Order: sequence, then structure tokens, then C-alpha cells
Amino acid sequence: MRPAVGFDLDMTLIDSRPGIRAAYRALTERTGVFVDADLVVTRLGPPLRTELRHWFPEDRIEETVTTYRELYAQYAITPTVPMPGAVETLVAVRDMGLRVVVVTSKLGRLAQLHLDHLGLVADELAGDLFAEGKAAALTEHGVRWYAGDHIGDMVAARTAGVPGIGVATGPCSPGELTAAGAAYVLPDLNGFPALLREIAVGSGPTA
Repeated sequence: MRPAVGFDLDMTLIDSRPGIRAAYRALTERTGVFVDADLVVTRLGPPLRTELRHWFPEDRIEETVTTYRELYAQYAITPTVPMPGAVETLVAVRDMGLRVVVVTSKLGRLAQLHLDHLGLVADELAGDLFAEGKAAALTEHGVRWYAGDHIGDMVAARTAGVPGIGVATGPCSPGELTAAGAAYVLPDLNGFPALLREIAVGSGPTA
């Protein structure tokens, strides 16, 4: 199996804020429970249930998860766009003979809808995982570096024993990503191809 570069999805490869905002507004309309969609999109990263617990009582969480995911497929896919540098980054990974692995807290089925809509191709996709929970997937799929925008992504990389590449395009600052264990921090993905070429040279064969 060829080595891989792993990526988080939301706010790393894709800017899903417009779509998620629309989905939460639809959730408010459907359930009658106010959710501040503008606040929600400032703290993307943790699992869906974590966010819903800010707004719904525990005995409504599971039914709301089902409702939200139904609305998500309807409202959140089309407005979402690639993050700056994402398309070029995936091209660079493959040009180096490496695989692309996406490991995300988003349900895999919904993550795949995003990738398909935007024409972003992953060799492997693992969903519904967060922080330490991502580590097993990183190991299973031969991920050599893992890039993400959240401190939970850096925890995942550290747990898997691979360098974490923080991308400061989400809710976490460069300092927070560094403190969480990032080996490298970029302001966005535009600098990722150059960084990967630099760090891959000393890491052994990539094919």
C-alpha cells in the first residue's frame, strides 16, 4: 500500500459554513427549537451530537441527529466550496505518488456527497470519527502526515504517531494548533504542496 496524506474535511478541504448554516436554519424551522446557525459555524470540528447538546435536551438528541442529517443532504451540499488551495493540494499529493485519505467527524455518507459534488477524489474515506478516534483510521490507511484545522486533528495525529499539519482556516489559532502538537502550521492550504515536497524528502520512499 502506497503511503498517504490524511486530511480533515470541514474547514480543511472544504468551506462548509454556508451549507451548514443553511442546514441549521432549516433544523430550527423543522423543530421549532432556535439554533444560532451563525454561532455554530464558528466552532466546526467536534461531532454533531456535541453541537446539538447546546440546543436540545438529551432525550431529543438522537431524533434530532436523524432530522439534521436528512436536512443536511438537502441544504448543505450545494453551497459548500473548496478551501483555497485544496484542489492544488490534492493534485500535488498524487503527483508525489501518495494517496489521499480523508478522515472526518462528519458521517461518511455526507462527506462523500461533498467530495462528489466538488470533484475532490479521496482514495479512502473514514467518517464519524473525532480526535483520538481518528487515530486507528490514520494507521489503517497508511497515513504518514495528517492535516486539519482543529486541535482535535492534532490530537489524532499525535495519537497515531504521525506529524500533524495544522491549517489555521478553522476555529483554532496557529498557537492553539501548535500547543496541541502540530509539527507544522500553515495559514491555509496554498502553502501545502511546497511544505509536503520539503518534508517528504527526508521521510523515505513515497511509493
